[in-house]
Order: sequence, then structure tokens, then C-alpha cells
Amino acid sequence: MEYYKNFQLAGYVWAYWLDRVGEDEIRESIETLTKKMPLKKVYLENHRGLVDVPQVKMRAAKKVFEEYGIETAGGITTTVLEGERKSAILDSFCYTDPRHRERLLGIVRELAEVFDEIILDDYFFTSCRCEMCIKAKGSKSWAQYRTELMSGFSEEMVGLAHEINPGLKFVIKYPNWYESYQENGYDPKRQKDIFDGVYTGTESRTPFFNAQHLQSYMSYSNIRLFENTAPGRNGGGWIDPGGSAGNATVFVDQAEMTFLAGAKELALFNYEMMLRDTALAALLGEKLYRTDRIMGQAGTPVGVSAYEAFDGDGEDQFYNFLGMRGIPVEPQPFFNDKAPAILLTQSSCIDKDVVKKVEKYVREGGTVIMTSGFFREEYENGVKDFTSVRLTSRHVCGGDYVINNRNYTFGQVVKGGAPVMFEVMQYKTNATWPDVMVAKDEHSFPIFTEDQYGKGRVFIFNVPENFADLYKLPQEVMENIAKHLTTGLPLYVSSRSKVSLVAYDNGLYVLRNWDTGGAAVKVIVRGNVYGNDETMWYDAAQTPADYDPGCPAALVDAETGQKITYFEELPRPSRHFDCTTIIPEPLEFAATVNMFGGAMKVFRIEK
Repeated sequence: MEYYKNFQLAGYVWAYWLDRVGEDEIRESIETLTKKMPLKKVYLENHRGLVDVPQVKMRAAKKVFEEYGIETAGGITTTVLEGERKSAILDSFCYTDPRHRERLLGIVRELAEVFDEIILDDYFFTSCRCEMCIKAKGSKSWAQYRTELMSGFSEEMVGLAHEINPGLKFVIKYPNWYESYQENGYDPKRQKDIFDGVYTGTESRTPFFNAQHLQSYMSYSNIRLFENTAPGRNGGGWIDPGGSAGNATVFVDQAEMTFLAGAKELALFNYEMMLRDTALAALLGEKLYRTDRIMGQAGTPVGVSAYEAFDGDGEDQFYNFLGMRGIPVEPQPFFNDKAPAILLTQSSCIDKDVVKKVEKYVREGGTVIMTSGFFREEYENGVKDFTSVRLTSRHVCGGDYVINNRNYTFGQVVKGGAPVMFEVMQYKTNATWPDVMVAKDEHSFPIFTEDQYGKGRVFIFNVPENFADLYKLPQEVMENIAKHLTTGLPLYVSSRSKVSLVAYDNGLYVLRNWDTGGAAVKVIVRGNVYGNDETMWYDAAQTPADYDPGCPAALVDAETGQKITYFEELPRPSRHFDCTTIIPEPLEFAATVNMFGGAMKVFRIEK
């Protein structure tokens, strides 16, 4: 089969299979699998659980794969029973116990003598609470103790591997559960500089009846998070068929979103599973040729800067729910004061200086969108000075909405469907503006508020108690929230369906409809800025005849060349009551893209 031009596939060959097969079976497997997918590389595992593959067998397997032109690297899964059973979940190593540490160093030593690259499967964590760990932890929190412990052992382990093989590349693969890293000892802040590279878990699986509550968008956003964590050193994404039994589309979706995020390699866990299900392998191998063509046109992904600070905690996975409602998100482990807008969640609060950074950024003209979780945690640390909003600990459950955008629509009532629960936010009339409200009986409650502070704007997003209820919010509500979340981007989208938007800095856009039914996606393109300054006008009637609104000429399908040329100009910013100014914002033009269930569309804007 022809190799992909913009990325490659790798297979992770686990020790359970490698331990029981001979060279002839390996050859047969290669010839079978490479007819279904263009496999470029394999990671050969020498240890997992109770299985240790002898070094002589590892060398023999390496030789066979390389005979077929397939690159090889080593792999380790850090689960073990060494002496008495420990209290660790999934039997990960206990890094407090000298016997466990020495056991793993021995496994690394053997592998470093065979390969020039080693990757750790995502069991390189600890949740052990054995007597040794309890005594060693002392008064520290488990998160503090474990991150210090694991970073220290990482240095020892990587140092040993480099001593044995100075040219070796040691890679740590991080799991998909980024919100739980510190509690289990993962420490990307330090480990990114200890290991020679990182790798990213993008196993989003299915969100239903799953303890991890992962959304499909995570297969995209986790790559972006680690591209920003270790620029240029993220080796790729890693998926498995778990959670997609009976629905091969879910498995392929993980791969597509991983590559749309810019990954250059995808590791398939695992080689034996692909060998047993050659139909799945063939489906994946063939479908990715389209993704390869798309990525041949794509630049670097862009989106709203979401400040996912190192060791952050709270509102877990929230921005992945936003990603399923059309918000392109760029998670970053640093406060990006160059971004036109920043999303702040409860995870951002781990940064003790975050309010100072926010104040400087907003006063200089930036836009921040704070979740209610961030607002609550930082309320007494200074964010209360940005707004009149106060959280009450009371709650309301409603399904109808009022859109009251300060700079646009005034008093649009939207009939919703299933009720959604929010915390009651109290605000002071004309000190804060309620852009979107939920209505219940003869009362209304803000769910998206706006304040000006210095030269900038502060929005508070009253997040539903259940993040999945974002999918119940009417299209008009999400559109008005998306307008501000995507500040600075050339366009944004809205739909009644679950739809994701992937945006690139070279003007390529990808739409993905996650629903099984069709979707009418409203693509809203930003034109030229309209508003007040010393030389402009106060209302549309005074618009100069030569003013160019910046309406695009067409949405062009980047794969077929078909064009959508009809755009509706959306309401222009306007003055309310006796206002003398209009907040300058780009004019907006909307076109509709119709999509089948599960479809993906790729387009550009023609000016």
C-alpha cells in the first residue's frame, strides 16, 4: 500500500503477543496487516504485567520487522506484581518501593541495549497507598508527593537509558485523562524537559456509560494541548478500539481528529487487535487517505486560547464539550496574553497570579471569558472588581431563553426544549449587562454576562451543572456565546446539532457533524470592523456610500471546488436607547452548509 504523505501509522506490539509467537508468525502477520494499512513503524514491548519477553526474542522480532522496511522502537507497560500485592489501581509500579524501582530499571536496561527509542505506555503513574507510600508522603498531599516522586524517578530512569545508549530517545506517553495527572504522579511541567519526547493519548471512545466522560473532540484537543506543552516534541497520538465495539466509526473518528490536530504519527493499540480485526484495519487504512489529502492543504490549527494550566484541577473536560458545539479550542498550559480572547476555567486557578494577569490583559484591551467555576474560585482574589455579578448557591432549571446582546440583538425570546440547570447569578442592572438569560415563569437569570474593564471586555459563562447540557442549548443561544468566545477568528459556526469546527491559520476549515441526522450549519464570516471612533458614524443610516462591509464572495469546498455564494448580512452593531457609542466589532455574514449525519466538510473563504 502507498504510504501517507503527511503522517504515518505505527503499531504497538504488546508483550502478550510477542512472547508467544515465533519469527514465521511475525512474518505472516506483517504480510497480512500491511495489505490493509500502510504500517510504517512498530513499538515492540518487552514487559507488561507478568510477562517479560527475553532480550534475544526482542532482537529477533526487531530484525524481522526491519526486513520488511518497518521502523522499530521499544515499549514498556509499567504494571507488575513484585513481592506482595500493592494497593495501586491496575497494579502500576510502586515507586516508593526500592524493589519495584530496581525491577523497572532492569526492564529499561534490557530494552535500551536493543533499541534507539523507547516509549512508555500510559501506565507510568502511581496511585499506590501502601504502608511505604503513606509513611513517605508524610504531611504532603498525594498530588505533591507523587509528582515529586515520579519526576525524580523519571530523571533516574532516563539517565540510566542514556548511559547505556547515549543516542536513545526516551518518550513518555500521556493518557487521555489530563485532568487527573497530578493525583497520579504525572508531571508534564517537569517531565517534558526530562524525557526526550512526549506522546499523546487520544482515545476518546464513546461518551455513553463511560467513567471518563470523554467527548470525541478530545482526540483533537489533547494533541493541541501537548503541541503547546512540548512544541516540536509531541510524537503523535495513540488510540485503541476500546469503547467502540460494534461501531467502527468511533474508532476511525479518533484517528481522523488526531491527524486534523496536526499529529504526525498515530500509534494503534494494539498490533494483535488489528491483526484479529483486519476489516477494521482496512477501513481505517483506506479512510485516512482522505484525511491525508486534507492535511496536505492545512496550516497550523488555531482556536480560542483555553488556559489549561499545569496541574490544573476543576471543570474537567469542559472545553471538549464546547468543542462539540462548534468552538475551536486551543488548550495552552500558559497564559497567552497575545491571544485576542482567553477562556478561563477552574483549572486556570492553579496559577496563583492569574487574576493579576487577567487584569493587565483586559485593561490593555483583551477579552476574557470566565466560567462560573473560575469566577467562584477567584472571587475573593479580585475578580469581583471586574463585575457586579455575584454567585448565590441557589439554582434554577429552565428551558426558555432571552438573548439580550448588548451590542446587537435586544430581547429575542428563544423557546428551548429540555430544561437545563444553572446556578443563579445575581447582577446589578446597568452595572453588568446580561447578554443571554434563561427564563423560568416570570423570572429570568443570566447565563452569559458582559462587563467592560479598562479597554477590554469580561464575560462570565454560567456553565450548566451538567456539561452535557450544552447540547440542549438552542442554536441561537450557543451562537451568541460563540460570537465572543471566538473573538479574533475570521469565522465561527452554529448549529442545532453537535458539530465541531477545526480552523487553520492558512484559511482552511473543517466541519464535522457528530450527529447521525443531517445538520444545517450556519457559517458566520467576519467582515470589516463597524463601530465608533472619531471618524465613523453612529448608525446604519449614516454609513458612507463608499464603505466596504467586507462581505465574502463564496464558501469554497476545498475538495470539490463547489461554491456557496449566498450570504445573509446579520444585524449590525447598534446603539441602545441613549447610548452614544457602538462597541467596534466586525460585520457578520452568514451562509448555510448542509451536512449528512457523520459527514465532514472542508472549505475555504473566497474574498
